[in-house]
Amino acid sequence: MSKVYFSTWRGELVDNRGLPKDEWKESEYNLPEQYEEHRASRAFIGWDGVSIFDDDVDVIKLATEYAAQYQIYSEACGRCAPGRWGGRILYDMLDKIARGEGELSDFEHIKEIAKSMQLTSKCEIGKTVPNPILDLMTYFEDDFLDCINNKKPSKHYTQDELDYIAKITAPCMDECPSHVDIPAYIEGVRDLRFDDSLMATRQTMPLAHTCGRVCPHPCEDACRRANLDEPISIMELKRLGADYETDHGFGFFHPVEKKPSIGKKVAVIGAGPAGLTGAYYMAAEGIDVDVYEELPVLGGEVTVGVPEYRMPIDRYNKDIECVKDMGVNFITNHKVTADEMRQFEKDYDAILIATGTRLSKKVRCENEREEIKGYWGAINFLDCINLYEKFGIKVPKEIQQKQMLDKDYVDLTGKTVVCVGGGFTSMDVVRCSVRAGAKKVIMIYRRDEKTIIRNTTYEEYHEAVEEGVEFLFHSAVSKIVTDENDVLQKLIVSKFELIPDPDGGRPQLKKIEGADYELECDYLIPAVSQSANFDFLPEEWDLEMTSWATLKTNGRDYMTSRKGVFAAGDCEYGPMTIVNAVGQAKRAASVISRYVQTGEITLTDEEIMEDHLRKLKVYDKNEKVTGWLPGLPRAVSEKLDVEIRKTNNREVNLGFTQEEAIAEAERCMRCYYIAMVAT
Repeated sequence: MSKVYFSTWRGELVDNRGLPKDEWKESEYNLPEQYEEHRASRAFIGWDGVSIFDDDVDVIKLATEYAAQYQIYSEACGRCAPGRWGGRILYDMLDKIARGEGELSDFEHIKEIAKSMQLTSKCEIGKTVPNPILDLMTYFEDDFLDCINNKKPSKHYTQDELDYIAKITAPCMDECPSHVDIPAYIEGVRDLRFDDSLMATRQTMPLAHTCGRVCPHPCEDACRRANLDEPISIMELKRLGADYETDHGFGFFHPVEKKPSIGKKVAVIGAGPAGLTGAYYMAAEGIDVDVYEELPVLGGEVTVGVPEYRMPIDRYNKDIECVKDMGVNFITNHKVTADEMRQFEKDYDAILIATGTRLSKKVRCENEREEIKGYWGAINFLDCINLYEKFGIKVPKEIQQKQMLDKDYVDLTGKTVVCVGGGFTSMDVVRCSVRAGAKKVIMIYRRDEKTIIRNTTYEEYHEAVEEGVEFLFHSAVSKIVTDENDVLQKLIVSKFELIPDPDGGRPQLKKIEGADYELECDYLIPAVSQSANFDFLPEEWDLEMTSWATLKTNGRDYMTSRKGVFAAGDCEYGPMTIVNAVGQAKRAASVISRYVQTGEITLTDEEIMEDHLRKLKVYDKNEKVTGWLPGLPRAVSEKLDVEIRKTNNREVNLGFTQEEAIAEAERCMRCYYIAMVAT
């Protein structure tokens, strides 16, 4: 809810003109009436209307400045005359009226041009820029006519001291935690400019190979193409630029040139996606970055947790080399201690904690104990699988003995594996178990199929089903049964039913009495969640924690309760997706880059606008999209045949052909929008 003087946002007309402020009606939308803590917004104008928070705003100047943004950002693709020239005409004529030199014919001409742009522009930026301008001309016509008829400037034209802060966005960009310029990299694919495509991605995400393969693509849930037929295959188009760079042996297409050293140093703890991202963007700003990693290899959980068939290590290593190429220094096999953290605080200008969550949580059932043979935490299980498959590192003897392995790698031939979970880690566990030769692989999940797809992806779930994984929904392990040697024998599994919430909330699970049954198995692998290990933090720092036992920040600048110590990724939020970790680390790197020079915590206007737009919600799932050819099928890349892939770790998703990629890129409606705040 927002208190407004006047608003037409998303078709909602709120008109409080002539009313005292204490009687103003509120808008139902979360509009940015307060730009930042000590800075109020005077007006907000964008693709879906205009909202004015102060009765003294110069609406003609506001419309003129908004039209000017179309020129400043130059986001029109130039493929149609309305988009190429219409915005320039709007600006010129609005400025003419604002100067006091306009004619009635100009007023009518603006309307004609605006309506022509709405109807005939090929991309959304051309279609939507006229929307708020027409709203202002309709509801504030008297202000425009007063300037025209009396040949006078608009009321604040000559002494306007407002700042006009604009941002280009799109529904997919807004939904992406890393705010990748998705239309730009898709356009690069369409035009066969894969270098441009990759550089557009790396503006906010250095791990293009990785997030082009294992991203849960929340952007596709906000693709306006879904309002017409099916969403664009956004994730798969992302990998094309990175594959082009790698396959052709080019140097790295960095989006910016590394700045000279500014004499500042930052320590990063952890070399997973968050640590790599933070290091990359800080190094680009001329900061000397040292990254400390406990594992013998770089890459964090993507390296030791995400299987080779999903994320080939040679491709991930290219992302890591890209970070190295920016001048980042890595120290592996180094478990940081509390004493070292104390010293880091003296030696470095800031610290970014980017450790993961590598402690597997328990199922919480009767007789659950770590010492049971056959009880195997998901993180360690995946470590053993992937370190061998990717680097030839053998399973340690103590784990071989504890898990009854007769080889120095994980061989589950003839075994029955049960995994308890419902997220990406559990999917990796069951699909790796298939490839390790297990006779039978079962996943137990408390909720239903729709929820597991929402937690992971449609593709991940259905590929697991194709490979023979059995899913037991509305189920939970209630007891572990062992023999006299403490070897796992079987599980007691309880069944549940969903009971609707009479108040419309989330249905609750209720155990079905008398429905318990026995399930024989050789291994139980809990993959319900993970937690973080903060033993390396000095106790006297007493960093504030969340209720989830993660490092607490305000979620905007990512500084912890201790000045100069920042956190991003899993250690800040809990187990999250790679793209979320990347998005957090990119923001943290931006904040740290200014902090080490000024000692102040600040956000850029771009970042402040990102936060406002995220609250406002750019994507409207109820919007009816017209003016585009419907029914164009979404391209589906070729997958490795199920009977072939079950026995090895070859990459399952083979990617688009060039023809498929171009066809899919051409489905993009280029939904750029301009948002602007006057403060």
